[in-house]
Amino acid sequence: MAAQTRRLTAAELRTLSDVGGFFVLPTAPPAPGAYVPLTDAYAAPAAPVATAATPPDPTAPAVPPSVPATAPGPAAPATGPEGGGGVPPLVARVARVAERLGAPEYRVAASIAQLGLAARLWSVTLGSAALYGVVPDVTPASLHWDPARSTPEDLWWAGTVTRPATPADLREVVQDGHLVPLGEALRAAGPVSARLLWGNAGSALGGAVRELTGWARRHGRPEVAGRAAELAAGLLDHPDLGGALDGPGLRRRTCCLYYRCPGGGLCGDCVFDRPPRRTAAGGPGLAAGRSAP
Repeated sequence: MAAQTRRLTAAELRTLSDVGGFFVLPTAPPAPGAYVPLTDAYAAPAAPVATAATPPDPTAPAVPPSVPATAPGPAAPATGPEGGGGVPPLVARVARVAERLGAPEYRVAASIAQLGLAARLWSVTLGSAALYGVVPDVTPASLHWDPARSTPEDLWWAGTVTRPATPADLREVVQDGHLVPLGEALRAAGPVSARLLWGNAGSALGGAVRELTGWARRHGRPEVAGRAAELAAGLLDHPDLGGALDGPGLRRRTCCLYYRCPGGGLCGDCVFDRPPRRTAAGGPGLAAGRSAP
């Protein structure tokens, strides 16, 4: 679709940020950090990431530890596809999530890291589309990311171009431009299900719709909720996204695996009604819920 000359004003971006933390879209670095274009983050690592389930290869280059939650920047500054310490930005993010949450497997940390980034991408684009009728063209080259930071200080947008607020444009910007290469990079780095990642993407879209609906109700703007729902319906008319959710409540058909972390529980839209039991063999029991993760 053709880009538009219409730009988002500073006042519009402030209003967008009022919807919630995931809707903040800075146009300059919001804090000091080692920001890299997401094109660098989506570059596949040279070798799979070692996890507890996949013992490290003694001949492989050492990967520095991830960054503590209170650290001001990443362990190895990321100045390209690999940072100064040889750690790709996406690998550093997954390692940091694993450390903070005590994730027992690569797929758990990768899932939660991807879910957070998907929520940011859907929120800033769907929010702008519902509020202002334009989609910021947040290409991977124009969107800069610091894997050591948390929302909303992890992203800033170096672009100005917008696109029409249509499901096709939203799909091209977010699904094709980000979620596909993000999923490919995560799967190249370690074992994680593509179905699980698309479930996360659908869940993140549904979460953005719910946040916008709540904001619209509080501010007497029903047309915003209506536009968000209409755009999301168009996006969900796709096998990857539509197959991830169930019914008008947008309940997901898979689980993000957060319950596997120490102290973790279930998300509000989880496929499970209660955390699955583990069998004597150590696998997940499926007595609860409707589908395996």
